[in-house]
Amino acid sequence: MHRGEAELIKSTIRDRGRHRVIDKISVVLDVKRDMHTASFSNLGLKHVPIDDRTVKANEKLLTGGVWCMVDVEYSAGDVSEDPWIISALRPIQLGQFDSARYVAARQEFSTDEWIDLLVSTIGFDPNKLSPRAKLLQLVRLVPFVERNYNLVELGPKGTGKSHVYSEFSPHGTLISGGEVTAAKLFVNNASGGIGLVGYWDVVAFDEFAGQKRVDKTLVDIMKNYMANKSFSRGTQTQTAEASMVFIGNTSRPVPTMLAHSDLFEALPESYHDAAYLDRIHHYLPGWEVEIIRRELFTNGYGFVVDYLAEALRHLRGLDFSDRYAADFTLSEQISQRDRDGVRKTFSGLMKLLHPGGSATPDEVEALLRFAIEGRKRVKDQILRIDSTMDAVTFGYTDAAGTWHDVATREELDYPRLYHRGEEGDADEEDSGGGLRRRFPTAQACPPAVPQSSLRTARTSRNSSPGSSTFLTIRSGTRTRRSCFRIS
Repeated sequence: MHRGEAELIKSTIRDRGRHRVIDKISVVLDVKRDMHTASFSNLGLKHVPIDDRTVKANEKLLTGGVWCMVDVEYSAGDVSEDPWIISALRPIQLGQFDSARYVAARQEFSTDEWIDLLVSTIGFDPNKLSPRAKLLQLVRLVPFVERNYNLVELGPKGTGKSHVYSEFSPHGTLISGGEVTAAKLFVNNASGGIGLVGYWDVVAFDEFAGQKRVDKTLVDIMKNYMANKSFSRGTQTQTAEASMVFIGNTSRPVPTMLAHSDLFEALPESYHDAAYLDRIHHYLPGWEVEIIRRELFTNGYGFVVDYLAEALRHLRGLDFSDRYAADFTLSEQISQRDRDGVRKTFSGLMKLLHPGGSATPDEVEALLRFAIEGRKRVKDQILRIDSTMDAVTFGYTDAAGTWHDVATREELDYPRLYHRGEEGDADEEDSGGGLRRRFPTAQACPPAVPQSSLRTARTSRNSSPGSSTFLTIRSGTRTRRSCFRIS
């Protein structure tokens, strides 16, 4: 029913004595009356008695509300009694979720079949998407299944960035980036009321890249929340579990961004900050996502969206972040924040594709590589913004002890632009003038030089035997950069 028709519907119920409505029903325990009472979101009825057995059979009525078909009766009597009576209630949304049944049903599908089912549920024809394109779509669901997960997606218009967060789950909310305030998002100091992070599993910021004015206080509070899951306003410190998603449009193609700035260039200046960006767990490359076209839509079967939304919410309570550890080891060079980003993305993807927690080594490796790639994209761009941060090597070691490098797709497609400033730009200027000289690329490095012989060189602590590195060498007052392969 429409909220504007509330009085008409109430009058109809009074005239007929009984009428069926569809509305969102939420229930609370009235301690003073020692009974459960219901509120109708659109009809506007409040404190309507509801049978305890109905509440017990539909526990989600107590956790935010459920859309239901409700038979409402009107009984005029004593003015002290409530004339409204709920004679029957049937949830349209899922009233209860059977996790064991969901996990057992997953075992009836191959991994590829399960991925196709999830992609169809989102609304796309899996036969029209590549395996990587399917995974890019599914990463958008990770914030729904992983607590306190921070995701950014920047890319061209028309790829459906906001659709998942506005329509897919009743546990997520999409707000315009320009409408965000500290009071709305965290705590209103005047009223003491908790903000959006206390009520939603996912808070997504639409048109985030288009903001003109940014509240510096909000940025500082958000930094602390994204890192520590807590926020302070006034004298109290509070915690929340909402994941953060930042989506926005880019205005230039990837090669141009790599040649002249970085892949975060579309963000407002206050967010274009290394300390803030280091809290991002995964950068979803929106330029790789298919522009939505009619032929991409599915006409096949998928989950009822409300059912899958409840499944994802249940899985938020599980932790699969260490399920790769039996077969793979992350690089010891990465920071704790890098490690957290990789582990949380991996955990989310595991819960989406393998809710039972078990997968083959090949399946685990594919998800681990994708998780590492997304965090590497974040870190590599941060290094362009803040040159004081140390570069690290992203990769992993398998059970046989073999090292595997991980590169981003744009790093493979545009290697010289991606490593601009690292290889082939110029030597450092010397102290006496502006002399700049081209130096060899990594592929043109000279034969291996023993690390012990480079006593005058300042090199990254991450250099390892067999790797190529650019070293800053000082001789008197002159400074230059040269490329060596470490033995």
